[in-house]
Amino acid sequence: MVEPKKVEEALLDEDWTQEMQEDLNQFERSKVYVDDIIFGSTNGLMTQEFFNLVSGEFEMSMMGELNFFLGLQIKQIPTSTLIHQQKYVRELLKKFNMSTHIATATKLNLDETCASIDQKMYNGIIGSLLYLTGSRPHIMLSV
Repeated sequence: MVEPKKVEEALLDEDWTQEMQEDLNQFERSKVYVDDIIFGSTNGLMTQEFFNLVSGEFEMSMMGELNFFLGLQIKQIPTSTLIHQQKYVRELLKKFNMSTHIATATKLNLDETCASIDQKMYNGIIGSLLYLTGSRPHIMLSV
């Protein structure tokens, strides 16, 4: 079957519209899989009631107090909730062999005698730093 070039052609082609309808019907029968959902409450009874209600419809389990999520470490104490990324930063420094740092006032110079960089590693460093700074605005403004 030749794909129509314009919407008008597609709508006039009965074979094409039938095939698209079959594809849509397959999509409607697909299952949705949700990997993680986080819910909580300061009221333990309400949390348990919510769990009982939702677990009647979906397969799920209670994992207890939230400690780590998307690179963020969460520490709950009676007076507050602390969120930090100490573990994520340590893992980044180790992964990219960057245990030493460059002071922010240091100027970088072109080193023409240096060997070529590993593009995949460089992209990994940049992506990791973008995630880190994007999730922590106070870091983003200083970088």
